[in-house]
Amino acid sequence: MSNTNLLIQNNLTMLTDFYEITMSNGFFCTGNGDRTVYFDMFFRTVPDKGGVAILAGIQQVIDYIKNLKFTEEDIAYLRDKKLFNEQFLDYLRHFKFCCDVWAIPEGTPIFPYEPLVTVRGPAIQAQFIETMLLLLVNHQSLIATKANRIVRAAQGRPVMEFGSRRAQGCDGAIYGARASYIAGCCGTACTISDREFGIPALGTMAHSWVQLFDTEYEAFKAYASIYPDNCTLLVDTFNVLKSGIPNAIKVFNEVLVPNGHRPKGIRIDSGDITYLSKKARKMLDDAGFPDCKITASNSLDEYTIQDMIRQGACVDSFGVGERMITASSAPVFGGVYKLAAVEQDGVIVPRIKVSENVAKITNPGFKKVWRLFDKENGKAIADVITLHDEVIDESQPYELFDPDHIWKRKIVSNFRAVQLQVQLFDKGECVYQSPSVEEIRTYCMAQMDTMWDEVLRFENPHKYYVDLSQPLWDQKNLLLLKHGFDS
Repeated sequence: MSNTNLLIQNNLTMLTDFYEITMSNGFFCTGNGDRTVYFDMFFRTVPDKGGVAILAGIQQVIDYIKNLKFTEEDIAYLRDKKLFNEQFLDYLRHFKFCCDVWAIPEGTPIFPYEPLVTVRGPAIQAQFIETMLLLLVNHQSLIATKANRIVRAAQGRPVMEFGSRRAQGCDGAIYGARASYIAGCCGTACTISDREFGIPALGTMAHSWVQLFDTEYEAFKAYASIYPDNCTLLVDTFNVLKSGIPNAIKVFNEVLVPNGHRPKGIRIDSGDITYLSKKARKMLDDAGFPDCKITASNSLDEYTIQDMIRQGACVDSFGVGERMITASSAPVFGGVYKLAAVEQDGVIVPRIKVSENVAKITNPGFKKVWRLFDKENGKAIADVITLHDEVIDESQPYELFDPDHIWKRKIVSNFRAVQLQVQLFDKGECVYQSPSVEEIRTYCMAQMDTMWDEVLRFENPHKYYVDLSQPLWDQKNLLLLKHGFDS
């Protein structure tokens, strides 16, 4: 695996919304630049009207923060804008990140409104990282969430990520492959993601391989000769049942079997794959190749795969491209980054954003997020957002209540309470030992197993509750009243 960090091959410090810089200059000029503030990143809606999302992209946030610096080229660019205080530019020249950062680990199932990332530190620094933090977490969380839906639809059959050529740019392909692997895909067609992250690179041939030879038979024979232990043949260039499968069987018998090899599989990339796979399976079985696997590709998603399986498709694995790598059915993960508190004379003072759109009202203050697990079956009961100094005592019954409909209450006992966030940075120093992508993937699969099937439904999933503790709800309610929001 390469030690190269893709995020630092180019200076991405200036990949930011311009208002991050104008606000930072303003904070500096008004004496607020070093004021300690608290920001939360959270999201409001699960894509595809799903019941659960998956967090990804935290490692890239760590890499970005570790290498955050302003070059002389950056300073010269800003000076040319003729908007910024020279002392502020000198501050940027000597910029050193010194915030505290907490985050929920990658691969964790996540839900709306809970703090995914919390940043505490000087206003200039905490504000400046907003754009990249959102970019990195929103993108990979979106792809991981979509990929996991597709993986679940496949019901244990391997799913390969095939989307690089349809991704939105280079980073979309590279980090999309990473996110899809975390969420359960078995590998990727994106070679550089194998080099950088150790994600298995998969793939055999395109239609052009078959077209280049004078006959389909010659194309298959050449490929089988070169790759006898990894022979998967693409059989739909001309006619799957009349040409592709018969020629594949002929080559298996003439090239592989006499030399002690077995075919790995065939791939069907067009047509009515459910029908074709059933016919292909019988032809392969009758020819003595019941171990030859059938892979399907071609504009698949969770609903197509689900229908194919219901209709009895004889498909052993799926290659999914554009609809996964672009999350085309819901291509936005709406994570936001909002100020939650400021410090005044060492005291944390909560801040709230109020809106007539109730969904945009924020949860104020410095907070923790907990997940309660049933000790008997290991399933997640609910998440609870508390103030930072609260502790949920597992030895005592705990009352949950819906923060929007507070009469909906439930007392739980015999539970395990787990704080979800871990600390990434302490005063700018990274204190987190990052797991490997393989470890994140394993963790993700285990955490998804703690979710109830009803929460994982594609259609009308059961709502998983993210509740507020009573002290946090009281604090929020007081701030709403203070700002005249009394209805």
